[in-house]
Amino acid sequence: MENLINEKALLAVLMYSVIGLVILSLSFKVFDRLTPGLLWKEICERQNIALAILTGAMVLAMSNIIAAAIHG
Repeated sequence: MENLINEKALLAVLMYSVIGLVILSLSFKVFDRLTPGLLWKEICERQNIALAILTGAMVLAMSNIIAAAIHG
């Protein structure tokens, strides 16, 4: 039976996933620093829906940029 999983491709997928998640978390921290106040406190405790939508849009946009950069 042929080898169904290519180890080199699996390692590449795992490495690119880790790199993408690290870059995404760093960009989230930068976004948190740029916004006034504490982002998590505003969203969870004060239930600022507009800020939650803005943060979600930022995460989606950064995810698309990172994916495009990794894909080439």
